Formats: sequence, C-alpha cells, structure tokens
Amino acid sequence: MAADFIESGVLRAAGFRHAFFTRRGGVSTGPYASLNFSRATGDDAACVAANVALAASALGVGAKRVYYLSQVHGAVTHVLAGDETPEAMLEREGDALASRDTTLACGVRSADCVPVLVGDRATGAVVAIHAGWRGVACGAVEGGVRALAELAGGTAALVAAIGPHIRVGAFEVSEDVAAELEAASPVGGVVERGGAKPHVSLARIVTAKLRALGLDDAAIDDVGGCTVTEPDRFFSFRRNGKVGGRHLSAIVPR
Repeated sequence: MAADFIESGVLRAAGFRHAFFTRRGGVSTGPYASLNFSRATGDDAACVAANVALAASALGVGAKRVYYLSQVHGAVTHVLAGDETPEAMLEREGDALASRDTTLACGVRSADCVPVLVGDRATGAVVAIHAGWRGVACGAVEGGVRALAELAGGTAALVAAIGPHIRVGAFEVSEDVAAELEAASPVGGVVERGGAKPHVSLARIVTAKLRALGLDDAAIDDVGGCTVTEPDRFFSFRRNGKVGGRHLSAIVPR
C-alpha cells in the first residue's frame, strides 16, 4: 500500500521532498477512509499511526520524524530543532512549522483550509503553513514566511506551493467574512458577488501575500484541487462536518 499524494513541480525542481496527501492509500475506514491524519475527530489511533508511517515512507523520513501541531487558526510559527518528539509538538498550539533538520518533515493538517509549503533554495530550510480563512486574515502566511526567512539568515530565495483546499466556487461566506478577507488581501478582486452570498478565493489572497513577501510568479505554484467538490480525492469539513478525515501536507528540509 502506498499513500497517494500531489507534488508541486516548483518544489520538486528546487530539490524539496514534499507531498500534499489526498484521502487515498491509507488504512482508516468509514468516514475516515482512508488516509486520515487526525485522531481528534474519532478515528482509531492505530490507524492514524499507520497512515503517518505511510506518509513518512513517501517523504523518505522515519516514521517518528513527521511533525505537526495542534492547529488553532492563528499565526504562530514554531521552529523545530530536531530533538523534539512528534507527541510533544502535537501538544503545542500553532499553525506553521519550520526547520533546517534534513531528517524530519514539517507538516500541517487540513480539511478545507489552505496548506502552503515553502522552501529556501539557498539554505534548504522549510516551513509548512496552515491557513484557514481566519489564518489568512490574521497573518499566518506572513508569519510563516518571515520565520523561514529568519531561519535562513535573512537571505532567503523562496519557492512555495499552495495545496488543495476549498475553492472559490464552494467557499460561500457572510458579508462580514468577505469584508475581513478583502481587507487582508494585498490585491482586489478576491471576492465574487452576484449570488445570494459572496464567494472568496483564498488562493488569490495567499498568492498575493506570497508576492508581497517577495516571491515572483515563477516561484509560486498552485497544485489545484477543491476539497469540497472532489469527495473521491479529498476530505472536507464543509461537506461532511466534524466527523471525517484530515489531510497532511508536508515538506522535508534539503
């Protein structure tokens, strides 16, 4: 059995092992079928551990070297030295993980939110960012990228990939949320109106934020995929509610 995942051509060309894992190729069953990475929603702990081991194999790291945090839809980044345990990091709250340790994978989990994987071509340092709409609004992308630049010594040459998430056609929001996201975006045109409620493109906002942080278009990749409208490939909180799986997106320092 092999975990199914999507790769970014931009990250691959820069030499970074990484993966945006889909819901396929794992051992979980029922609403968690099959490649689920969260125990908190009710899945069996042994199944989640087996799925993490499958992901570790795909990423080329040890089964105990895949890390992610207790995510809270904020903007805090933690930097991994490499001597921490995955269990200890799961107790820490935050929405981005950065490191230069080439023996581990920095990961985030999602089920509609935007996963962003970023690598520095100069030093090999990486950061994985979890950016739901609240994280997008409060600076999760900026916080993660700036932490990576600091880790890289201030001379970063960054490449980034945006993973599968709820896309504009499915992301219907209130006027208040639309206004908050419009205010957080460096560019206009991120909200589509005309229906009963506004729809927002998180991808456009995240891409604009990456550009504002100094990345050019050639350094930014969007691998596609809508978590809501492709149930055979992806889990979705909006589509299925709390009881369901969570994806892992992860990157290994080079």
